[in-house]
Amino acid sequence: MESIFNGIDKFGPAGLLLQAILVSLLGIFLLVGFIVLRRWYRARYFRRRNQRTAALRSQWEEILSGTIAAKDWRFNTLDCDIVESILLDSIEMSSADKLKSSQECLRVSGLLDMRIYEARTSRGWKQQTALLTLGRTRALEAIPALAEGLDSKLRETRIAAVRGLGRTARVEAAIPLLDRIVAGPFDAPERSLKNALVNCCRTDPSVLVSYVEHTTGPVRELLARVLGELASPELGEELLLLAADPLPEVRASAARALGNINTAYSLPALHSLASDPEWFVRLRAVVALGQIENIGKIKILLRSLCDANRHVRQRAAWALARMEPQLEQILEDVVATQDDYALQAFVSELERSGIIEKIVGRVGGSDHQSTETALMEVVAEARKKVELTGKAAAVAAGAH
Repeated sequence: MESIFNGIDKFGPAGLLLQAILVSLLGIFLLVGFIVLRRWYRARYFRRRNQRTAALRSQWEEILSGTIAAKDWRFNTLDCDIVESILLDSIEMSSADKLKSSQECLRVSGLLDMRIYEARTSRGWKQQTALLTLGRTRALEAIPALAEGLDSKLRETRIAAVRGLGRTARVEAAIPLLDRIVAGPFDAPERSLKNALVNCCRTDPSVLVSYVEHTTGPVRELLARVLGELASPELGEELLLLAADPLPEVRASAARALGNINTAYSLPALHSLASDPEWFVRLRAVVALGQIENIGKIKILLRSLCDANRHVRQRAAWALARMEPQLEQILEDVVATQDDYALQAFVSELERSGIIEKIVGRVGGSDHQSTETALMEVVAEARKKVELTGKAAAVAAGAH
């Protein structure tokens, strides 16, 4: 090779160009060779993995029951990886009665202990993978190792620990997470924290109540949002206290919770929240009123239909338009408010719901001619505005 380059040097500047071309060609051939070799190796690996997966699947019941000893597959890297993947997928999809057998297989084989050890001793990507895998096991023994991951200096590791705790779906996993959130600033995405707490506290949301009482600011708002998703009738008094909280975000979460439980005290509390100074609290209250079954909500919704905020009016109109047995009387009450915005919002919602013709037919067959006239005028005006808006948009598009 050296003699070739020495011969090329005799050509002067042209020889340098020729040397560069030869080096480039050599690099290209090496790269192509590496790609071909890698593709061959991966194809061979996946073919072998598919064969072992089929073999292990055919013996799965024996592996799960322990008839085939764990030592027969545990120390084979490929077999161990396949069995662990199948076990974790089974745990995530299994019912309560089948969950124990999969978890017991993880314990007896030592796979669970191996992941706990990796989560405590590894660093970086390997530790984060171990934390996520531990969460998928949903084992009680995994919680201490996951809790230790919350104290990591790396933000990515803390996030992996939060996600792992959430995937356990155990109320015990919420305790270390709540302790760190309440104790001080905890650097992790709010969405990850909320999802983890929702998954862990779904079976027992009352565990959040004692922590909410000792928090302020954003942490209190976060816990209130979680309670809003998981509310149950057993949290009655606590929800009423949250409905009177100084923080508007907490009051909005309380309104959402009250709409989910539909108890005797829901309507009075939502009546108060529908008059809240903050528009988004009023909006949440109106949305919650649309979810509960109580004829007494009509008066509250009629008042919200005249709200200064457009979103509140729209949601109130949506809720009222779905109370079909009382629609004729509701329409009369809406006209009686003498609020053009309320009437237009309600009629627009009737048009979207597709029952406006039925209401017009009922009104036309009665003596309430003024109601029918007002209804038809608003419909005509709304349609005219839509047509004008469409023409304006078309003209603007043509100008561009």
